[in-house]
Parts: sequence; C-alpha cells; structure tokens
Amino acid sequence: MPTDPLSQALIGARVLLFDFDGPLCDVFAGLPAPQVASELAGLLSAEDGAAAAKAMGTTDPIEVLSIAHEADAALGQRIEQALTAAEVRAVEVAGAPTPGSVAALLAARKSNRGIAVVSNNSAQCVKAFLDRHGLGGYVAEIVGRPSEQPHLMKPNPYPLIHAAELMHVDVSVCALIGDSVTDIQAARAAGASVIGYANKPTKAETFASLGANAITHEMQAIADALSAEQIS
Repeated sequence: MPTDPLSQALIGARVLLFDFDGPLCDVFAGLPAPQVASELAGLLSAEDGAAAAKAMGTTDPIEVLSIAHEADAALGQRIEQALTAAEVRAVEVAGAPTPGSVAALLAARKSNRGIAVVSNNSAQCVKAFLDRHGLGGYVAEIVGRPSEQPHLMKPNPYPLIHAAELMHVDVSVCALIGDSVTDIQAARAAGASVIGYANKPTKAETFASLGANAITHEMQAIADALSAEQIS
C-alpha cells in the first residue's frame, strides 16, 4: 500500500475527472481572458447598462456570464453563446496541452481507469481542443458548463455527480484533478477525492486548507504515480 498522498488518492479512484483549464489546457493563453471579458461586457452594454458596468469590473469571462444571467435569463443566454464561441476560438490558439497532461491521460487509460473531463468551460471548446490534439479517444465523457444554469457550475457538486452517473460509478470512487478553489470545493461537496494541481506557488497552501487529498505541482507526477502502480 503506497504511503504518499498522491498515490493514496489515486489508488481508490476508478474514474479520474480532469478539470480542463489548467490541468489539460491553458485555455486563454493565446486569446487573453481579459480581452474576452471586455468583449462580452461590450455586448452587455448595448442592452443593460447596469450589468455592463458591473461586468467592466472583472477580467473573468465566466464572471461576466454570471452577471448577465443575474440580470436577465435571455440576456444570459446570448452572452453564453458569445462566450462559447470565444472559447472555441481561444483553444484554437491555446498552444500545446499542459506539460505532463498527455502522459497522465495515457497512464490513466493504461491503468484501466475511466476518464472524464469536468469543466466550467463549454463542452464544445473541450471537445475541439481534445480533437485538435488527438486526445479525444482518451476521454469517455465531457461535462461542460451547464447551459443556461450557471449556478450549477463548480463549486456546485453537480458536474461531478453528473459525470459519475455518465461513467456508471458512484462519485465516491472518482478523483478530480483540478487547479482552482472551486474544484476543491466541488469535490469535497460531492464526496469525491480531489488532487490539487498547484500550478502557482500560492495555491498549495490554499488547497491544503480546503482539504485536498493530495497536491501536486506537476501533471507528470500523476502519470508517474499511475505508472508506478503497474510495476509495484
């Protein structure tokens, strides 16, 4: 029985749930998130000045979407369509997968674990990126942003529970690999294990305080831990 936290978190997981932006892809590496947020706020300004003013205060496109939905459901739907289109454009110029992520996907499949992606980005952009890099065959299910229901995005546990249902397992035998506070919160709320991918120095302490089962600074470490199972 392994004693290090990463191997312990992996050994009981029949399904690995990968967050998308961070663990697999830097979505807005080529088309910066602040630019997308500004474009969405510009669309808002033509229809709801108060919402647009609020949106101008953030550089997060997902937060602009939430502001639009709070203002008006139909307006939120239009902003969501614009965001999804921007995300698909963004992953076309996002560059290569996160270092170590392809090895992690390969090792997960070799270990006979199921693989799904659970993201607050659109399923359309996740699929476009995976197909663009020849990785679509590794992922059984993609659970993207719930359409017209931003309140169900992580940290709500719904995306993890839905992914577990699609993979025909209980969520308690899933482990989420995520790089954000909302990932840790969603996994803890769902009852899944969670591995915090601390791709910035300040994240590790935060993830530990939120109860992450394990923390890694490199996706390659996940591949290495899965590969070590095969020879132990």
